[in-house]
Amino acid sequence: MTESSDRCRAFRQLHERGCFVIPNPWDIGSARVLAQLGFKALATTSAGFAWSVGRADNRVSLEATLDHLRAMSGAVDVPINADFGGGFGVDAAAVAGHVTQAASTGIAGLSIEDSTGDPSQPLFDFTLAVDRIKAARQAIDQSRTGVLLTARSEGFIAGRPDLAETLRRLTAFADAGADCLYAPGLKTMADIKAVVSAVAPKPVNVLVASDFTTVAELTAAGVRRISVGGALARTAWAGFLSAAREIAEQGTFASFSRAASGVELNKLFTT
Repeated sequence: MTESSDRCRAFRQLHERGCFVIPNPWDIGSARVLAQLGFKALATTSAGFAWSVGRADNRVSLEATLDHLRAMSGAVDVPINADFGGGFGVDAAAVAGHVTQAASTGIAGLSIEDSTGDPSQPLFDFTLAVDRIKAARQAIDQSRTGVLLTARSEGFIAGRPDLAETLRRLTAFADAGADCLYAPGLKTMADIKAVVSAVAPKPVNVLVASDFTTVAELTAAGVRRISVGGALARTAWAGFLSAAREIAEQGTFASFSRAASGVELNKLFTT
């Protein structure tokens, strides 16, 4: 599976039935390992990528993100979904233009969120938020790529954990043409089931960034897709920070006993 259209087709098929995990690598190496482990699709993480280039999340340029999407799509044969943040613009026209650029990078899907980055008004106005999804839908359709559009409502991670408003937005996004719906931050099965029911039959993505559920439980709740956001990157950074701080603060190297061997890693990257 190498052609972009084939990957888009395969990615859509994954959303038609059952439940799959779409883990989030942050660079080419982590993407290749996850593909080797048998995951059928992968998703980028804006946070994980930002940290890998010495930036905070949401502080990476559009150009750098597009380059990252090209690199990730070219590194593995499985479909790649792009964490495309808020589309790198506010108005619908800007989002459409940037989505058009992203759709040409070889990705099989992308997500657009409704968060503003402003703590005093963390979500875009409802009408504008819907218009942004409509614009992304139109841009993808005009690109004729078959890229799958995921619409995200960020209230639960942006200081507005209002289930009724989240459902209102997600159902409107579904009506606006989103293929998959996503509300990061949900952690109760009741809330997750409410989202699944509200947007049915369209598929729902659930973020699992902590140990609050299992694949089996989410499958039983009707969830189609499970992502982990920056959790894998945070896990890797935790090991790095623990070892580096031990050296800096204690002058010892005990953390290295938990390191993967060079032999094991070389085997992973030998083609």
